[in-house]
Amino acid sequence: QVHLTESGGGLVQSGGSLRLSCAASWSVYAMGWFRQAPGKEREIVAALSYEGEFTHYADSVKGRFTISRNNANNAVYLQMNSLKPEDTAVYYCATAGRMAAMKNGEIDYWGQGTQVTVSS
Repeated sequence: QVHLTESGGGLVQSGGSLRLSCAASWSVYAMGWFRQAPGKEREIVAALSYEGEFTHYADSVKGRFTISRNNANNAVYLQMNSLKPEDTAVYYCATAGRMAAMKNGEIDYWGQGTQVTVSS
């Protein structure tokens, strides 16, 4: 069982920045972030393999969001810049054994979610 603890959500104005953090209780291969807005399906935002050799970003966040990880702390981060109201959602940390699985939504463990609200 891997426990994921997220932090860093909040309320920010359009154009602002937030940094999400997620700490895992064990080392995992692929770590990433999903989000779910009200009335919408959960979607992948970004994912990163263990050594960082593989990354994936949703088209909607490319150039604005950056995913990174610190394997010494089993942590993954999501730096979100130039935030837009449409980025408002609950953001979930996730882990998977393979990047392909992560991108297909075949998630091994989920975090509890953290709310990100971007005001216009």
